[in-house]
Amino acid sequence: MIKGSIVALVTPMHASGEIDWVALEALVEWHIELGTAALVVVGTTGESATLGFDEHKRVVSQCVAWARGRIVIIAGTGANCTREALELTESALASKADACLLVTPYYNKPTQEGLYQHYATIAKHVPIPQILYNVPGRTCCDLSVETTLRLAKIANIIGLKDATGDLERVRPIVEQAGDDFRLYSGEDATAAELILRGGHGSISVTANVVPDQSVAMCQKALAGDEAGARALNDHLMPLHRALFVESNPIPVKWALYEMGRISDGIRLPLTPLSEAARPGLREVLEEVGCALPQVAHV
Repeated sequence: MIKGSIVALVTPMHASGEIDWVALEALVEWHIELGTAALVVVGTTGESATLGFDEHKRVVSQCVAWARGRIVIIAGTGANCTREALELTESALASKADACLLVTPYYNKPTQEGLYQHYATIAKHVPIPQILYNVPGRTCCDLSVETTLRLAKIANIIGLKDATGDLERVRPIVEQAGDDFRLYSGEDATAAELILRGGHGSISVTANVVPDQSVAMCQKALAGDEAGARALNDHLMPLHRALFVESNPIPVKWALYEMGRISDGIRLPLTPLSEAARPGLREVLEEVGCALPQVAHV
């Protein structure tokens, strides 16, 4: 049962846009060292939309190999085509990923019955733990609480990443989905509150940058330490906001570049963080205690 701070991992790239495998392995090791509970690889933050199928599969298999069982690897395998999502999920199983995260089908706006059939079909055909992912701000598709509860009855559908920011959804899911179903925040600004209300962790963009502080916040919230969790969350709130001044993962990749952990590569149609946004994000990084190198970037 995966609990705590889960990082929605970036995919490092060279300036050419090619994947930087050395930097990716280093990120995996860094998160293991600092106590991150799990990594989501090739999710939205990992630029799944710009990676080819072969690249997508290789990132998953490489991260599993590097992890060597020391950290949980969750493969992003969602797609707006059920057959494509099936193929990616089957590949993740073959690579021995621990679980999969499947975003709701975007653009084609399925009905709630279509969403149920989409997820139920994948769960039936691929015996790997699967986490639903609801982020209507990106997909124009909202997985309802009722459909979530219906899907929670399927044995290998083990949880939901909820990025709606609607904390009123927490109670019915926690109370009715069953003890083995996990609810994860997909919005950093409300993650502490979601966990305090009965959630089980956060699948976080912010944790890319401050993994140790994210681990601490989740641990306090899981332990019921409301004051401690909220104090840490308040400290990180400027970073939560700054990492979305432009479309994710533009700001978080620039932040890691500024910290000297990755190169500045990103793939079109995404572009590097605008010059106007950089001073503000740099100031926030310093404010929350990120060590910024005084030497050249990687």
